Amino acid sequence: MGTAVNRFLVPAILMIGLTAAGWACATAPAAPVTTEQLVKARCADCHGPDGNSLKPTIPRLAGQHADYLYKQLRNFKAADGKPAGPDNPLYPTPADLVYVVAPEGLLPERMNPVWFLAMNGMVVGLTDNDMKRLATYFSAQVLKPEPVPITPEARHVAERLYQQGDGRRALPACAGCHGPDAAGLPAQFPRLAGQRPDYTRTQLRNFRRGDRTNDPNRMMRDIAATLTDEEIDLLADYVGSLRLPATVAAR
Repeated sequence: MGTAVNRFLVPAILMIGLTAAGWACATAPAAPVTTEQLVKARCADCHGPDGNSLKPTIPRLAGQHADYLYKQLRNFKAADGKPAGPDNPLYPTPADLVYVVAPEGLLPERMNPVWFLAMNGMVVGLTDNDMKRLATYFSAQVLKPEPVPITPEARHVAERLYQQGDGRRALPACAGCHGPDAAGLPAQFPRLAGQRPDYTRTQLRNFRRGDRTNDPNRMMRDIAATLTDEEIDLLADYVGSLRLPATVAAR
């Protein structure tokens, strides 16, 4: 009798134990996602694991001000969106794709052509804390710029425009906001020194066309509207060639 009971009791106990273990595994909270895992999943393929992108058109994030990076991530999210209009055109994305990344029906505050689905799609699902962690992470990385070829004549013209502006056109000096060494000021004015020239010139043209609209009080759009293509190219090369002293870069 005892043997028969054991024969049925032992499997039953094992089954209860396995079921309880399975329930515990199913209900156990998932391990929190680390910042490094977020970077690998969302950022590294384009911007590099340390924020030093390998493609000329993709910005370097390493060493950029955390406040500025956080603002841009928020602006890419539709939660900070504003309705479509002359200052925030739906260009060139078809309307049906907007609701993939903005199901609430609001357009993101920053939606550049080409990168609309890339960046706006990447921030979907990121929490406010995720964005702060990513901004802090990339801000702490070391910027590794490459040499930018620029002739002495081009540097002279660009430097004068950057440092002094042009009073005849009521064009303010870039240095007034971005600093004389292009170190920038958190959170509105990014660090430009060592940035990829192709990215900088693209952003200036986006501001000039009105394709990028997340500048406070139209500041960058109004400035870029007065710049020629040649001046944009000169300025992009100039700030890309600047190198910050170690003490400034560590700020």
